[in-house]
Amino acid sequence: MDNFDAISPLDYRYYGGDKETFEKLQPYLSENAAIEHQIAVEIALVKTLAAKKICSRKAAQEIERVAKMVTAAEVYEEEKRIKHNIRALVNCIRGKVSSEAKPYVHFTATSNDIISTAESLRLKEATLNALVPQLLQLEKVLIRIARREKNTLQIGRTHGQHAEPITFGFAIASHVSRLGGRIAAVSAAAGNMRGKFAGAVGAYNASSLLLKDPEKFEEDVLKKLGLKPSTHSTQIVEPEYAADLMHAIVSAFGVMANIADDMRHLQRTEIGEVAEKFEAAQVGSSTMPHKRNPINFENVKSLWKEFMPRMTTVYADQISEHQRDLTNSASSRFLPEIIAGAFIAAKRLTSAMEKLAVVNENLRKNFETSNGMTAAEPAYILLAANGHPDAHEYVRKLTLLAQQSGKSFQQVLLSDASAQPYLKKLTKQHLQLLQNPELYTGIAAEKTEKVCKHWEKELRIK
Repeated sequence: MDNFDAISPLDYRYYGGDKETFEKLQPYLSENAAIEHQIAVEIALVKTLAAKKICSRKAAQEIERVAKMVTAAEVYEEEKRIKHNIRALVNCIRGKVSSEAKPYVHFTATSNDIISTAESLRLKEATLNALVPQLLQLEKVLIRIARREKNTLQIGRTHGQHAEPITFGFAIASHVSRLGGRIAAVSAAAGNMRGKFAGAVGAYNASSLLLKDPEKFEEDVLKKLGLKPSTHSTQIVEPEYAADLMHAIVSAFGVMANIADDMRHLQRTEIGEVAEKFEAAQVGSSTMPHKRNPINFENVKSLWKEFMPRMTTVYADQISEHQRDLTNSASSRFLPEIIAGAFIAAKRLTSAMEKLAVVNENLRKNFETSNGMTAAEPAYILLAANGHPDAHEYVRKLTLLAQQSGKSFQQVLLSDASAQPYLKKLTKQHLQLLQNPELYTGIAAEKTEKVCKHWEKELRIK
């Protein structure tokens, strides 16, 4: 089967179709990687058996050497014969070792000691070694844009309507903060993934036959893999660890989708405040040569729409009857795709944001369409602060008058006789602000810098 025989778009379009993505994800999320991680657990087991003098060091070394040569293809061929995946792996190892070593392959283990631990390990490694670095790269780009544009005037929008002045850098700083929090959460959840070596029902039945402290044995096996045991296991690791990791990833995905949505809307023809640079030969439409569609941002939103609902299945997989049933056997195999989807989205969004151009003339033009209405809030606050008995209602009526007359809000306010006693009390700075509402950006620039510095420190970004 070549790449174009694949069924999943992840394989033929995103994963298999992009060499860099393939190289980043293949060591963790492929089926080859799944078998390799199961082998790593089998090796950690036999090394611990040797350390406890249950088998000889020579036998452990032999098993390790042979196990590392076993391929996924061999395991799958054996599984076709015996209809059991882990026993197939065990048989592939046992068939190539000496009689002395044979008894200690998979010794005291149940299948899910291997499967659950291997899955925890590869999800942890994929997240920390591939996804988090890509998210950090996106965060760096966002910080760079936020700093660069921290003084660039933009009209703030709430409910899709013009609100108060901000800066474009301040708007990006919101995403810096949100994504930064999610990166921290993803990293923490990945670092907290757990393994198990507690046997068929979690009561250490098999290992307790030969070991005085089977819990310490479990701890020693897992330590070799960089994992810890959960406080209690059944036949499987407590599913909440994987659920927490997937939730953190999907919520990070949501932040990326929100960034993509905002950038897509800001590229609307009638807004045009940002633009994504097009490649020289890039085509926007098959029939409209003038089109410059924001396809990368739309792609990120579309990926989120695919992977966000999968959290329902993750939560459903928390339910396992008694010490274990098999209702998660198919569904849990798709967890790596959530990591892959998030990685692909982060990579694409990083590239799109790196190419983002700010259109200053449109930012200014859009700001000015409010015709000074953004001065309404500071006007009412300053009038109230200087003794006006009903400043909010007074200013509201002035905004209606300005709209009806076609005059700017400042013209109506500054020429109204009833406002003069209060306007005379204003400082020169406050009066200037009412006349020039573009100055009314609060501490947007300072807050942007503060947010950037915080997350650089928190995430150790250099």
